[in-house]
Amino acid sequence: MDKLKIRGGKRLQGTLEVAGAKNAALPELCAALLTAEPITLSNVPRLQDVSTMLKLIRNMGVTAEHHDNGRVTLNAGGLNNPEAPYELVKTMRASVLALGPLLARFGHAKVSLPGGCAIGSRPVDQHIKGLQAMGAIITVEHGYMLASLPEGRTRLKGAHITTDMVTVTGTENFMMAAALAEGETVLENAAQEPEIPDLAEMLIQMGAKIEGHGTRRIRIQGVERLHGAQHQVVADRIEAGTFLCAVAATGGDVVLRHGRADHLDAVIDKLREAGATIEDGEGFIRVKSEGRLKAQSFRTTEYPGFPTDMQAQFMALNCISQGASKVTETIFENRFMHVNELVRLGAHIQIDGKVSVIEGVEKLSGATVMATDLRASASLVIAGLVAEGETIVDRIYHLDRGYDRMELKLRGLGADIERVK
Repeated sequence: MDKLKIRGGKRLQGTLEVAGAKNAALPELCAALLTAEPITLSNVPRLQDVSTMLKLIRNMGVTAEHHDNGRVTLNAGGLNNPEAPYELVKTMRASVLALGPLLARFGHAKVSLPGGCAIGSRPVDQHIKGLQAMGAIITVEHGYMLASLPEGRTRLKGAHITTDMVTVTGTENFMMAAALAEGETVLENAAQEPEIPDLAEMLIQMGAKIEGHGTRRIRIQGVERLHGAQHQVVADRIEAGTFLCAVAATGGDVVLRHGRADHLDAVIDKLREAGATIEDGEGFIRVKSEGRLKAQSFRTTEYPGFPTDMQAQFMALNCISQGASKVTETIFENRFMHVNELVRLGAHIQIDGKVSVIEGVEKLSGATVMATDLRASASLVIAGLVAEGETIVDRIYHLDRGYDRMELKLRGLGADIERVK
């Protein structure tokens, strides 16, 4: 099992390219299931979750090739097995995104209940309720969702769907299913994350009729068929935010190319309040910091609020900042598992339910720590970059699920970091 070995104390400087967004690429790979014509995606990151999704759709009969330049070519014309088996989806929650497209195009699907990180419950009941409102018959048996259309129907029907909570993957699933449904579908309480309008723009290029994407209400007029298209995956705002925190923590000066500052307003505001200097323009974000920053309290919430996927990384920055801070996690109940590992590095953190109270310290000290989930892994890397001595981050297969060769990018900025077997 691979580990990362980090010798802290190096200032990060230079330029790096922000990869395509994992959370946009995964639903867009599933969107290729909606048509029998070729789809080309560019700026697709090389990640474990992307590899798993490609393996999953190939198993269905889709031809899919991931080229070295970040381009993926797909053709679902030969899809003959509308099933997502447990063996292929047990490590990846995004597999539920195959349900809507398969049901919309073929009228039936068998999709395993998904797995993923251990950060808390992420129920699929909202997906099931929404698709049932569109006329689907869905049962859960032996760990699988079995979906079909009523006898005599060949298409889903448009519906007015209001979810009980904001759900990103639910919004994506309904949008893809509604693109081929009969009539109009209105999604209320829709997610607004940047990955939603990116998927919508891809679907529109395929011939879908969608309005309101990026707002709380999305309208989709169903069409009979979708055609092939080319689409570039939006830049990964969470990777960009992670590097912003890493540079701020190490007192560096780095330009992130292809970074979208408008997708990171909440994080950038907190970094500026902490004392970091952030400049942005068309296709870049520059971050500079010197000396210890000021600790910042924040509360995670749905976009455009502070993202739960940036909570652990900003907490690592707070650990070595001046003063005390309070971090409140409102999205996932188990998303403080990195706290005990940060404490092993010398951080002062107390947990009280959904709140962590951090007392900033002048320095951390290197130790062996264990990654527990994807974003926790990134927080431990940031802490290792500023800790005195050597830090070993174990179980980095979590990190590889969501970051495209992170250690190579950090080394290019001057970090003393290496992957060891």
